[in-house]
Amino acid sequence: MTVKDKQSKILPLFKNLTALPPETLPEAERDQRLKGVGFLPRGRLFSCFHEDHLGEAQSLYETLCEAKDFDDFINLAKQAREIVNEGLFAFALSVTVLHRDDCQGVILPPIQEVFPDKFIPAETINRALKADKESTNESKVIEIQKTGNILDPEYNIAYFREDIGINAHHWHWHLVYPATFRPDFFGKVKDRKGELFYYMHQQMCARYDCDRLSVGLQRMIPFQNFDDKLEGYSAHLTSLISGLNYASRPAGMTLRDIREVDVQDMERWRERILSAIHTGQVIDNHGQEVPLDLERGLDILGAIIESSHESLNKGYYGTLHNWGHVMIAKIHDHDGRFKENPGVMDDTSTALRDPIFYRYHRWMDNIFQEYKRRLPSYSPQDLSFPGIRIVNVTVNAKVPNLVHTYSKDDFLELSNGINLKNKIQVKYEHLDHEPFSYSIAVSNNTGADKKTTVRIFLAPKYDELGNRLVLEDQRRLYIELDKFTHELHPGRNTITRRSLDSSVTLSHVPTFEELEKGEGLPDRASEYCSCGWPEHMLVPRGTPRGMVFHLFVMLTDYEEDKVTDAPATVVCSDAVSYCGAKDQKYPDKRAMGYPFDRPIKARTPSEFQTQNMSFTEVRVQYGGHKA
Repeated sequence: MTVKDKQSKILPLFKNLTALPPETLPEAERDQRLKGVGFLPRGRLFSCFHEDHLGEAQSLYETLCEAKDFDDFINLAKQAREIVNEGLFAFALSVTVLHRDDCQGVILPPIQEVFPDKFIPAETINRALKADKESTNESKVIEIQKTGNILDPEYNIAYFREDIGINAHHWHWHLVYPATFRPDFFGKVKDRKGELFYYMHQQMCARYDCDRLSVGLQRMIPFQNFDDKLEGYSAHLTSLISGLNYASRPAGMTLRDIREVDVQDMERWRERILSAIHTGQVIDNHGQEVPLDLERGLDILGAIIESSHESLNKGYYGTLHNWGHVMIAKIHDHDGRFKENPGVMDDTSTALRDPIFYRYHRWMDNIFQEYKRRLPSYSPQDLSFPGIRIVNVTVNAKVPNLVHTYSKDDFLELSNGINLKNKIQVKYEHLDHEPFSYSIAVSNNTGADKKTTVRIFLAPKYDELGNRLVLEDQRRLYIELDKFTHELHPGRNTITRRSLDSSVTLSHVPTFEELEKGEGLPDRASEYCSCGWPEHMLVPRGTPRGMVFHLFVMLTDYEEDKVTDAPATVVCSDAVSYCGAKDQKYPDKRAMGYPFDRPIKARTPSEFQTQNMSFTEVRVQYGGHKA
């Protein structure tokens, strides 16, 4: 059976999940292997952060993964579709497709087309449903409705939080790295999964702050006290499977005990994690002390804070990250007495819409940074690459070292996720940037060929008050733009690289229609895993006058970076920086975010810089809407 045949069998399973009938397959007709699922009722919002939801999803995806062949898997999945919760089914089926060997090359449909109600405001969906009643077999376009106005300063950054691509990325990341992934079951280890959890979210926060500065807002204030009064937020989303709104949060509410977890539990877990950091060791399930060493310390911490399957002692260190999401999402109806839907923080595909997501994850990041502060700063010897010198770096765009950004229109098809008579698209706007490339002039004075890792980062030069950022403050705002390898010959070299080839981003997400027709697919479809930051959001928005950034380029010795037992070809290398290499070693031995992952004593770039580095001033200029 070809990949295209498999694709055609899997795609219908994702269609019209918002319109599934409540009736379930009679118990007598069910496959015995599905006895352990079907507990979360239809119509309830599934959450990757809820332990009982995740437990059922794990049971389903492990059952589907154990199916004896592809046809058996499809038959089981069809039955499960008739039984289990809609969101749970989409999650478990997606995890299975990503991890079954006989599904290699099959591409998941975009989650924004499977559940458009998680991405498109209720007012817009309502207009689409009304338009659908008026005629049959027509194509229609509905303009997206705004979800706020400038009375709320946070509305200025709504283009970032409500971007469909970044919310879809968050959903897909948690499919590639499910918290319940068992290496012993799959026979595969998710290399540095805990560290990736830290780094991907740290980078999201850095990007968010860069864009906050772009629109004249101050950098975010971390959530840190459990009695903090939270800002208000309304997502304007309505779940089509339940008919209930994703709950709004009035301003001024504080965290409350929920049925499963108390606020006191959260405080206790935080203190135990901080104590582990300060003593330099964690206590595992058997009471043994495990050091938080340079090699594995951050990975161990990431597993404990998220509380994934790899957590060394979930009973003691708890589930700080996941239950925090749920607690914030249920703040308006903490004990469930009003049978309200939770807020958007309950769902990986909607959480990024809420300003509290970033403040909450900045607090998580502060805990990780507490660990990083205990590590020695990098010495010049740790940073240098003897014999290699960067002579010059230029960003090639219409104007050198000036990148133009703009807002542009895009379209999202609703009829795959909602049972409609017509083809109806939503027209929405998102940030984008002009194509650009890097030219890096390098002098190799070693007298031999040298393979190098090229690391490219970007950070704002000034803070919200116009003051020059010291490097220690700036380092947590550095966003990774790209990382790749290059062969340097003796003498003068010029490295060129397109922004489109970034190791962070997905350049194109195939639509349902393209997948059905087999069109517009990546050249190496077997390596496309749907996980990655959207290419249109690679660069912060910038300002109309041009916002000054530092473009940092560093060349490091590949011989010191390489992972010795890594295979020659990397599977799912579309966005390796945030998503890793599927079921393989992370293809870089250095700490994620290196060299900005540890405290920096130098105040200015020139004090920090070695000859294999370059700090170049570039400007990012926002030009408004582009037709």
